[in-house]
Amino acid sequence: MSAAGWYPDPGGVPGRYRYWDGSTWTNQVTSQPTGPGTNQPNPSGTGDSGIPATPKAGSGRRWLVALIAAAIALVVIIVLAVRGLDGVISGVPGVPGGQPSDNVCPRPEADSSPTPQPNDGRVHSGPLSYPKLPAPWGEPTVADDVPFGRDVQQQFVQTERTSKLNWGAAVMVGELLAGDGFFAPKDGAEIVLRCVTGTFYGDAEVTRHDTKSQAMKIDGHDAWIMESDLSFAIPELEATNELLTVVIIDLGNGTAGLFASSVPGNAPQYNEPARRAMQSLRVN
Repeated sequence: MSAAGWYPDPGGVPGRYRYWDGSTWTNQVTSQPTGPGTNQPNPSGTGDSGIPATPKAGSGRRWLVALIAAAIALVVIIVLAVRGLDGVISGVPGVPGGQPSDNVCPRPEADSSPTPQPNDGRVHSGPLSYPKLPAPWGEPTVADDVPFGRDVQQQFVQTERTSKLNWGAAVMVGELLAGDGFFAPKDGAEIVLRCVTGTFYGDAEVTRHDTKSQAMKIDGHDAWIMESDLSFAIPELEATNELLTVVIIDLGNGTAGLFASSVPGNAPQYNEPARRAMQSLRVN
Protein backbone atom coordinates (compact mmCIF):
# COMPACT_ATOMS: atom_id res chain seq x y z
CA MET A 1 0.00 0.00 0.00
CA SER A 2 1.14 3.54 -0.64
CA ALA A 3 2.06 5.73 2.32
CA ALA A 4 -0.41 8.32 3.56
CA GLY A 5 -0.04 11.71 1.91
CA TRP A 6 -1.20 14.08 -0.79
CA TYR A 7 -1.61 12.69 -4.31
CA PRO A 8 -3.07 14.05 -7.58
CA ASP A 9 -6.84 13.87 -7.27
CA PRO A 10 -8.05 10.64 -8.92
CA GLY A 11 -11.02 12.64 -10.17
CA GLY A 12 -8.67 14.15 -12.75
CA VAL A 13 -9.10 17.85 -11.84
CA PRO A 14 -5.85 19.64 -12.89
CA GLY A 15 -3.91 21.16 -10.00
CA ARG A 16 -6.02 19.50 -7.29
CA TYR A 17 -4.65 17.03 -4.73
CA ARG A 18 -6.59 14.63 -2.46
CA TYR A 19 -5.35 13.09 0.80
CA TRP A 20 -4.72 9.34 0.91
CA ASP A 21 -4.77 8.06 4.54
CA GLY A 22 -2.88 4.87 3.73
CA SER A 23 -5.96 2.76 3.08
CA THR A 24 -8.56 4.97 1.40
CA TRP A 25 -9.18 8.43 -0.10
CA THR A 26 -10.39 11.18 2.24
CA ASN A 27 -12.70 14.10 1.45
CA GLN A 28 -9.87 16.58 1.99
CA VAL A 29 -8.57 18.33 -1.16
CA THR A 30 -6.09 21.16 -1.73
CA SER A 31 -4.14 22.94 -4.45
CA GLN A 32 -1.04 23.25 -2.25
CA PRO A 33 -0.23 19.82 -0.84
CA THR A 34 2.36 20.92 1.72
CA GLY A 35 0.79 20.20 5.11
CA PRO A 36 -0.48 17.00 6.72
CA GLY A 37 -3.96 15.81 5.80
CA THR A 38 -6.85 15.09 8.10
CA ASN A 39 -7.85 11.51 8.33
CA GLN A 40 -11.39 11.74 6.94
CA PRO A 41 -12.45 8.37 5.52
CA ASN A 42 -14.33 8.21 2.28
CA PRO A 43 -16.99 5.53 2.75
CA SER A 44 -17.15 4.61 -0.89
CA GLY A 45 -13.43 4.08 -1.20
CA THR A 46 -13.46 5.94 -4.53
CA GLY A 47 -12.35 9.25 -5.94
CA ASP A 48 -14.78 11.91 -7.15
CA SER A 49 -15.27 10.08 -10.45
CA GLY A 50 -16.70 7.04 -8.66
CA ILE A 51 -14.00 4.79 -10.14
CA PRO A 52 -11.92 2.87 -7.59
CA ALA A 53 -8.37 4.17 -7.65
CA THR A 54 -5.21 4.17 -5.59
CA PRO A 55 -2.04 6.20 -6.09
CA LYS A 56 -0.20 3.02 -7.11
CA ALA A 57 -2.77 2.07 -9.77
CA GLY A 58 -2.95 5.60 -11.20
CA SER A 59 0.82 5.86 -11.32
CA GLY A 60 1.01 2.52 -13.15
CA ARG A 61 -1.39 3.70 -15.83
CA ARG A 62 0.57 6.90 -16.33
CA TRP A 63 3.83 4.94 -16.66
CA LEU A 64 2.19 2.59 -19.18
CA VAL A 65 1.04 5.51 -21.33
CA ALA A 66 4.52 7.09 -21.13
CA LEU A 67 6.22 3.82 -22.15
CA ILE A 68 3.87 3.37 -25.12
CA ALA A 69 4.55 6.96 -26.27
CA ALA A 70 8.31 6.45 -25.91
CA ALA A 71 8.15 3.22 -27.93
CA ILE A 72 6.24 4.95 -30.74
CA ALA A 73 8.74 7.81 -30.77
CA LEU A 74 11.65 5.33 -30.93
CA VAL A 75 10.11 3.55 -33.92
CA VAL A 76 9.67 6.88 -35.73
CA ILE A 77 13.29 7.87 -35.02
CA ILE A 78 14.59 4.51 -36.30
CA VAL A 79 12.53 4.75 -39.50
CA LEU A 80 13.75 8.30 -40.18
CA ALA A 81 17.35 7.31 -39.47
CA VAL A 82 17.20 4.37 -41.87
CA ARG A 83 15.66 6.57 -44.59
CA GLY A 84 18.35 9.19 -44.01
CA LEU A 85 21.16 6.67 -44.25
CA ASP A 86 19.69 5.21 -47.42
CA GLY A 87 19.59 8.64 -49.03
CA VAL A 88 23.12 9.54 -47.95
CA ILE A 89 24.97 6.30 -48.55
CA SER A 90 23.29 4.57 -51.47
CA GLY A 91 22.93 7.56 -53.80
CA VAL A 92 20.90 5.36 -56.14
CA PRO A 93 18.54 7.40 -58.31
CA GLY A 94 14.88 6.52 -57.95
CA VAL A 95 12.13 6.87 -60.51
CA PRO A 96 10.74 10.15 -61.85
CA GLY A 97 8.12 11.58 -59.55
CA GLY A 98 9.76 10.32 -56.35
CA GLN A 99 10.51 12.64 -53.48
CA PRO A 100 14.08 13.97 -53.29
CA SER A 101 16.23 13.31 -50.29
CA ASP A 102 15.97 15.73 -47.37
CA ASN A 103 19.74 15.62 -47.17
CA VAL A 104 20.93 18.60 -49.20
CA CYS A 105 24.53 17.44 -49.47
CA PRO A 106 24.85 13.65 -49.80
CA ARG A 107 28.12 12.08 -48.78
CA PRO A 108 30.74 11.96 -51.58
CA GLU A 109 31.04 8.57 -53.21
CA ALA A 110 34.37 7.26 -54.45
CA ASP A 111 33.75 5.80 -57.89
CA SER A 112 35.91 2.75 -58.54
CA SER A 113 34.98 2.68 -62.24
CA PRO A 114 34.99 6.19 -63.70
CA THR A 115 34.01 6.64 -67.33
CA PRO A 116 36.94 5.84 -69.67
CA GLN A 117 38.04 8.94 -71.55
CA PRO A 118 38.12 8.22 -75.29
CA ASN A 119 40.59 10.12 -77.45
CA ASP A 120 37.94 12.32 -79.07
CA GLY A 121 38.84 15.71 -77.62
CA ARG A 122 35.94 15.66 -75.13
CA VAL A 123 35.58 15.15 -71.37
CA HIS A 124 33.08 12.38 -70.59
CA SER A 125 30.99 11.28 -67.63
CA GLY A 126 28.52 8.59 -68.58
CA PRO A 127 26.58 9.80 -71.62
CA LEU A 128 27.38 13.49 -70.95
CA SER A 129 30.44 15.29 -72.35
CA TYR A 130 31.89 18.69 -73.22
CA PRO A 131 34.84 19.76 -75.41
CA LYS A 132 38.11 19.52 -73.51
CA LEU A 133 39.43 22.97 -72.57
CA PRO A 134 43.01 23.73 -73.68
CA ALA A 135 45.90 25.00 -71.50
CA PRO A 136 46.15 26.71 -69.10
CA TRP A 137 43.27 24.46 -68.04
CA GLY A 138 44.65 21.26 -66.55
CA GLU A 139 44.03 17.73 -67.74
CA PRO A 140 40.71 16.16 -66.71
CA THR A 141 40.88 14.44 -63.33
CA VAL A 142 38.38 12.49 -61.25
CA ALA A 143 37.00 14.70 -58.47
CA ASP A 144 35.90 12.25 -55.77
CA ASP A 145 35.19 14.92 -53.15
CA VAL A 146 32.12 16.39 -54.85
CA PRO A 147 29.17 15.54 -52.56
CA PHE A 148 26.43 16.00 -55.16
CA GLY A 149 27.94 14.05 -58.05
CA ARG A 150 29.26 10.67 -59.11
CA ASP A 151 31.95 9.98 -61.74
CA VAL A 152 32.79 13.69 -61.74
CA GLN A 153 35.46 14.71 -64.27
CA GLN A 154 36.99 18.14 -63.64
CA GLN A 155 39.35 20.60 -65.32
CA PHE A 156 40.96 23.24 -63.15
CA VAL A 157 43.15 26.30 -63.61
CA GLN A 158 44.79 27.89 -60.58
CA THR A 159 44.39 31.63 -60.09
CA GLU A 160 45.61 32.01 -56.48
CA ARG A 161 47.36 30.04 -53.77
CA THR A 162 47.24 30.73 -50.04
CA SER A 163 48.82 28.87 -47.15
CA LYS A 164 45.76 26.63 -47.06
CA LEU A 165 44.02 26.86 -50.42
CA ASN A 166 44.49 26.27 -54.12
CA TRP A 167 41.94 28.62 -55.65
CA GLY A 168 40.93 28.91 -59.27
CA ALA A 169 38.39 28.30 -62.01
CA ALA A 170 36.85 24.87 -62.48
CA VAL A 171 34.62 23.10 -64.99
CA MET A 172 33.12 19.70 -64.18
CA VAL A 173 30.73 17.15 -65.58
CA GLY A 174 29.19 14.15 -63.81
CA GLU A 175 26.07 12.29 -62.76
CA LEU A 176 23.80 14.02 -60.24
CA LEU A 177 23.45 12.08 -57.01
CA ALA A 178 19.71 11.94 -56.46
CA GLY A 179 19.63 10.61 -52.90
CA ASP A 180 16.47 8.54 -52.34
CA GLY A 181 14.40 10.02 -55.18
CA PHE A 182 14.47 11.64 -58.61
CA PHE A 183 15.50 15.29 -58.87
CA ALA A 184 13.76 17.21 -61.63
CA PRO A 185 16.30 19.50 -63.36
CA LYS A 186 15.05 22.66 -61.61
CA ASP A 187 15.08 21.01 -58.16
CA GLY A 188 18.50 19.50 -58.80
CA ALA A 189 20.01 22.85 -59.80
CA GLU A 190 18.70 24.52 -56.65
CA ILE A 191 19.95 21.69 -54.42
CA VAL A 192 23.44 21.78 -55.93
CA LEU A 193 23.64 25.54 -55.39
CA ARG A 194 22.63 25.14 -51.76
CA CYS A 195 25.15 22.35 -51.34
CA VAL A 196 27.99 24.36 -52.90
CA THR A 197 27.41 27.42 -50.71
CA GLY A 198 27.39 25.23 -47.60
CA THR A 199 30.40 23.04 -48.45
CA PHE A 200 33.24 24.72 -50.33
CA TYR A 201 33.83 27.96 -48.42
CA GLY A 202 34.74 26.69 -44.98
CA ASP A 203 33.39 28.92 -42.21
CA ALA A 204 33.11 31.96 -44.49
CA GLU A 205 29.68 33.52 -44.83
CA VAL A 206 28.51 33.31 -48.44
CA THR A 207 26.08 35.79 -49.97
CA ARG A 208 24.24 34.37 -52.96
CA HIS A 209 22.75 36.53 -55.73
CA ASP A 210 21.03 34.45 -58.42
CA THR A 211 21.18 36.05 -61.86
CA LYS A 212 19.61 33.27 -63.96
CA SER A 213 17.22 30.39 -63.36
CA GLN A 214 15.48 29.03 -66.43
CA ALA A 215 14.66 25.97 -68.49
CA MET A 216 16.79 25.05 -71.48
CA LYS A 217 17.55 22.16 -73.82
CA ILE A 218 20.83 20.25 -73.94
CA ASP A 219 21.13 18.12 -77.06
CA GLY A 220 17.35 17.67 -77.09
CA HIS A 221 17.06 16.86 -73.36
CA ASP A 222 15.18 18.92 -70.79
CA ALA A 223 17.57 20.87 -68.58
CA TRP A 224 17.68 23.72 -66.10
CA ILE A 225 20.41 26.33 -65.72
CA MET A 226 21.12 28.49 -62.69
CA GLU A 227 23.76 31.18 -62.43
CA SER A 228 24.64 32.86 -59.18
CA ASP A 229 27.18 35.44 -58.06
CA LEU A 230 28.62 34.31 -54.73
CA SER A 231 30.31 36.84 -52.43
CA PHE A 232 32.58 35.87 -49.52
CA ALA A 233 35.61 36.92 -47.49
CA ILE A 234 38.23 34.21 -46.96
CA PRO A 235 41.50 35.00 -45.14
CA GLU A 236 44.50 35.48 -47.49
CA LEU A 237 42.31 35.16 -50.58
CA GLU A 238 42.16 38.09 -52.99
CA ALA A 239 39.01 36.88 -54.71
CA THR A 240 35.87 38.04 -52.94
CA ASN A 241 33.31 36.63 -55.34
CA GLU A 242 32.84 34.13 -58.15
CA LEU A 243 30.31 33.20 -60.80
CA LEU A 244 28.81 29.75 -60.27
CA THR A 245 26.91 28.06 -63.11
CA VAL A 246 24.96 24.83 -62.58
CA VAL A 247 23.16 22.88 -65.32
CA ILE A 248 21.11 19.75 -64.59
CA ILE A 249 20.11 17.59 -67.57
CA ASP A 250 17.36 14.95 -67.52
CA LEU A 251 19.03 11.91 -69.10
CA GLY A 252 15.94 9.71 -68.86
CA ASN A 253 15.33 6.53 -66.84
CA GLY A 254 15.35 8.48 -63.60
CA THR A 255 18.92 9.78 -63.98
CA ALA A 256 20.28 13.29 -64.39
CA GLY A 257 23.56 14.72 -65.64
CA LEU A 258 25.44 17.55 -63.98
CA PHE A 259 27.55 20.36 -65.41
CA ALA A 260 29.03 23.02 -63.16
CA SER A 261 31.58 25.79 -63.51
CA SER A 262 32.98 28.35 -61.08
CA VAL A 263 35.08 31.35 -62.09
CA PRO A 264 36.60 33.79 -59.56
CA GLY A 265 35.59 37.41 -60.02
CA ASN A 266 39.24 38.47 -60.28
CA ALA A 267 39.85 36.04 -63.19
CA PRO A 268 37.09 36.94 -65.69
CA GLN A 269 39.12 35.65 -68.64
CA TYR A 270 37.95 32.14 -67.77
CA ASN A 271 34.25 32.93 -68.05
CA GLU A 272 34.15 32.54 -71.82
CA PRO A 273 35.82 29.07 -71.95
CA ALA A 274 33.52 27.84 -69.18
CA ARG A 275 30.46 29.19 -71.01
CA ARG A 276 31.62 27.65 -74.28
CA ALA A 277 31.99 24.24 -72.60
CA MET A 278 28.45 24.50 -71.23
CA GLN A 279 26.99 25.49 -74.59
CA SER A 280 28.73 22.51 -76.24
CA LEU A 281 27.41 19.83 -73.88
CA ARG A 282 26.39 16.66 -75.66
CA VAL A 283 24.38 13.59 -74.60
CA ASN A 284 25.64 10.46 -76.37
